[in-house]
Amino acid sequence: MVVNFTRTSVNCELLEEVFQNIDAQSCPRLFNFHMHTVHSDGKLQPNVLMEQAIAIGLKGLAITDHHTIGGYEAAQSWLEDWKWNNPGAFTPYLWSGVEVNANLLNVDVHILAYGFQPEHLSMRPYLQKRVTTGKEYDAGNVIAAIHAAGGLAVLAHPARYKRSHLELIPAAVEYGIDGVEAFYAYNNPNPWKPSATESQQVQQLAEQYHLFNTCGTDTHGLSLLQRL
Repeated sequence: MVVNFTRTSVNCELLEEVFQNIDAQSCPRLFNFHMHTVHSDGKLQPNVLMEQAIAIGLKGLAITDHHTIGGYEAAQSWLEDWKWNNPGAFTPYLWSGVEVNANLLNVDVHILAYGFQPEHLSMRPYLQKRVTTGKEYDAGNVIAAIHAAGGLAVLAHPARYKRSHLELIPAAVEYGIDGVEAFYAYNNPNPWKPSATESQQVQQLAEQYHLFNTCGTDTHGLSLLQRL
């Protein structure tokens, strides 16, 4: 896969280009769009996470702490210093990211936001380190807020909820979801590897509804190559 990382844009053109090419081999050594730091319920410090990302050779990533961009901001600051001190070295592309709880078909689901403008007012309710309530908890409003901030909305681990992904994904499509986390390791295997059956089913739905496929380890522990 050839992606032009020299292009910069406030919108999601580059991210969309990457998402269009994500497959079962993309995670965890080329891209990783789901990981947590000590700023929510993860164990990794943002600087250690970035050191691992560079050591692994990741081309691009997003930190998706729950309801906060504290980890992303710390990692972005660390990365700028690292680039300054390592001129000419390849640098992973770090997109803004956050994981937001939302109500979809009366089930609590998680929506991943990527590439949004962190300072945009529409995102403020979802960056308070807590789950929102009322109309802001509705999946349609979460997705609309992400879009208003210039970002992309992705349904996280679609086969992990109290209702089937066969129901949830079409419902999310009605609200304008952009993608689904197709490649996800539901049983936490070692080494990390997307669950075959669920991945296939989610990919089929993504194709049917013209959605992006994404991948992520959902790291909460100390290694970006594992979930827990």
